[in-house]
Amino acid sequence: MLPENSLNKIFPSFDKELVREIEHKAGLKELKAGEMLIRSGQNMRSTMLILSGLVKIFREDNEGNEFFMYYLQPGQACALSMICATKQETSQIMAKAVTDTEIAAIPIQYMDDWMAQYKSWYYFVVETYRSRFEELLVTIDHIAFRNMDERLVFYLKKQQEMLKINLLQVSNTEIAQELNSSREVISRLMRKLSEKGIVKLHKHYIEIINLNIL
Repeated sequence: MLPENSLNKIFPSFDKELVREIEHKAGLKELKAGEMLIRSGQNMRSTMLILSGLVKIFREDNEGNEFFMYYLQPGQACALSMICATKQETSQIMAKAVTDTEIAAIPIQYMDDWMAQYKSWYYFVVETYRSRFEELLVTIDHIAFRNMDERLVFYLKKQQEMLKINLLQVSNTEIAQELNSSREVISRLMRKLSEKGIVKLHKHYIEIINLNIL
């Protein structure tokens, strides 16, 4: 059973009755960093609310290349998992825990009932759709209209903002995979950022100095 006090803090807009429903009917799942939460083709029987940690939502092609979509933080939910669960369709996305993460899994049979029963749940679902759509537009904008060096800075800013740290333990290969580029291109651009004093490159991590000077 989920702790009611924690739910109140993470989702302060929820009705007290709704919090009690979630407390008793949602399942608590704990994931380690790097663990997959949703895979393409998976049958969706529940939607997820993020209680702690950070989750990355992305798509993957047949060759294993990733297309980053957005991150989910505590107090947020995955709009696409809501849609797939409601329509009882298989997932077209992947979800992976970036850090150790806790989620509340809500079975699909309660989702529609709560839309009619609780205004706070209705507004939360609508806001979730709106917010995730806007985040997708920002991501698409950078892919369609920005150069790779601008996309790289956007990626680093996003990582810094989401993880709230200046030391990013991510390799050039991982960055290239997420930006659908090559390791050689990312390595060259990272060296340029280092020469400008924007980042410092260490053996196992990237140190963010000041991404706002560009």
